Amino acid sequence: MFVDFGFRQVFDLIGGWEAWQQHEGPRAEHGNTALMTAAWRGDSAAVQSLLAQGVDLKAGNHDGNNALWLACVANDPALVTLLARAGVPLDHQNLTGATCLMYAASSGKHEIVRTLLALGADARLLTQDDYSALDMAASIECLQLLREATR
Repeated sequence: MFVDFGFRQVFDLIGGWEAWQQHEGPRAEHGNTALMTAAWRGDSAAVQSLLAQGVDLKAGNHDGNNALWLACVANDPALVTLLARAGVPLDHQNLTGATCLMYAASSGKHEIVRTLLALGADARLLTQDDYSALDMAASIECLQLLREATR
């Protein structure tokens, strides 16, 4: 009905408002919450709206990643900053012990690495296999940023 009236962004919340309140909304594929999905899409307006509603900032998906990780996947430094300042844990470690900084470094996303470091991300954390973000740096820019941060 809403599409027929010309609305372009229409969503169906399976289970309705009750499901949303009970579980912070239905979970998408991989166990992503609405906040994670909005972050992955780089949808700042949706992220701000969800934050204003008081969604769980510490929620993780099936891999143990949080909304900040998915903002890093979206390669959106402003969104990363917004989520970190809202209280999404900056140094959260997923099921393998990887952090957002490690992901960004291993993906060669130097602007995300720069942003995370400026926000205070800990470059000395290690995965379960004892790798740091510096060990995972996939580009010269990431390597230089992380070397400077660990001196």
